[in-house]
Amino acid sequence: MSTLPKLSIRRGDLKPGECLCDYCIAKCCRYFALPIETPTTEEDFDIVRWYLLHEKSALFTEDDIWYLVVFTECQHLQADNRCGIYETRPKICREYSTDNCEYDNDAVYERYFETPEQVQEYAEALLPRKKSATIRSNPPPLLPVLG
Repeated sequence: MSTLPKLSIRRGDLKPGECLCDYCIAKCCRYFALPIETPTTEEDFDIVRWYLLHEKSALFTEDDIWYLVVFTECQHLQADNRCGIYETRPKICREYSTDNCEYDNDAVYERYFETPEQVQEYAEALLPRKKSATIRSNPPPLLPVLG
């Protein structure tokens, strides 16, 4: 698939009858994101960490909704960044429009996680410590009593 950017044009500069897709790199066809339950427990965060142990995945939040994103191209994306099954594409694709597409969107998310370690660190900062947990290190062993 072609990943080279096409000529860039601003939405407002399109001529009548011109389609924004002619200038796009098909961001919308190179990943999918699914809402997931908001993690609130150690077990929930462990599951979220598991997601990120898989290649080409990430997590983000938008309006406090958590999403799992999987970076993978649609199998019908053509070299010209157009849909190879346009007439029979799924409903979700038919309902997607260029009015609010990501063409010129450089998204910044509330939270964005790319590694399991980032999730673990976030969970440790967010979740209350167990009663037995302490930030102090273990005490050293006692010295022998000499007699």
